[in-house]
Amino acid sequence: MEKINENSTVTVHYTGKFEDGQIFDTSHTDGREPLKAQLGQGQLIKGFENGLIGLSVGDVKTVEVPFTEGYGNVIPELIQEVSKEQMPEGVNVGSFLQTNGPTGPMVVKVTDVKEDVVVIDANHPLAGKNLIFELEVLEVE
Repeated sequence: MEKINENSTVTVHYTGKFEDGQIFDTSHTDGREPLKAQLGQGQLIKGFENGLIGLSVGDVKTVEVPFTEGYGNVIPELIQEVSKEQMPEGVNVGSFLQTNGPTGPMVVKVTDVKEDVVVIDANHPLAGKNLIFELEVLEVE
């Protein structure tokens, strides 16, 4: 049986959880397809990809991914206060907005709304978090 290597194309079902067990993403939702990706192309986070190496079709594995092999550290410079005048009317905590960053369009999350300013965070929502993935290998090419 073919084992996954660093250049394999894989199809997997997965469930991503936080350390407290809360699910943040899964391919097991109705209407979703399993994840298909070619390893070694930067399509997957390092820890997810490394957890697949050596597995074969039918294997099931739980992989713990430290934030250093996931979405990295929270970068304080990516959290900024912006004048409310520059924000859409009615913006709320938890809203996602699209803005122009140094490399083009980017999505930011509103983390606080104060009297005169809105705090936005351009870090990936999973930055700074250790993650756990339950993986099931369906296909290896």
